[in-house]
Amino acid sequence: MAKQKFYVVWKGRKPGVYDTWDECRAQILGYKDAVYKSFSTRKEAEDAYGESSENYIGRSSPESITPHIQRKSYGSPVWESICVDAACDTTTGVMEYKGIYLKTRKVLFLQGPYKGGTNNIGEFLAVVHALSYCAKHNLTVPIYSDSRTALVWVMNKKAKTRLVKTQGNKILFELIERAEKWLKNHQYPNKILKWETNAWGENPADFGRK
Repeated sequence: MAKQKFYVVWKGRKPGVYDTWDECRAQILGYKDAVYKSFSTRKEAEDAYGESSENYIGRSSPESITPHIQRKSYGSPVWESICVDAACDTTTGVMEYKGIYLKTRKVLFLQGPYKGGTNNIGEFLAVVHALSYCAKHNLTVPIYSDSRTALVWVMNKKAKTRLVKTQGNKILFELIERAEKWLKNHQYPNKILKWETNAWGENPADFGRK
């Protein structure tokens, strides 16, 4: 049986995330300059839909990031590493993120809750927080995230979010600015790797609220 794919339509009759190719095709067939892409999990698709298609199609595609993302032979994760993850209530926009040491499952940091956020912003801040944590404690271990969007943003040193700044989420934009500044002003030895959920199971830093 073929593995199910999930489809993002950024530009079509009705943009959105679709569970089947037939649903996706109905939105793009005959639609001029339709923009769409398939993903292996719904989480990846939903994360992608919340951001620009440029992060996934063309030069900015996550598949083009070769040094730090495992793609072909996953093997086992590096146990001496840090895993990060974020959780965001799509109804309220309340977001938080954390980082754990994979080998011991010890929580290294837990931030939030923050109002008016998105999961992608939480994932991005979590990776940068982990990098800063490693720099402070002289750690060179890898950092795992299951968010391709966060990995692209960290690589580009820019959080390309569509979130609108409000008085309620002002602190998040301050954190984003601080994180972007940190990335531009620091070099780091840590590899930033994709946590391969299909091969290894749920991200150990997951909040368990799915």
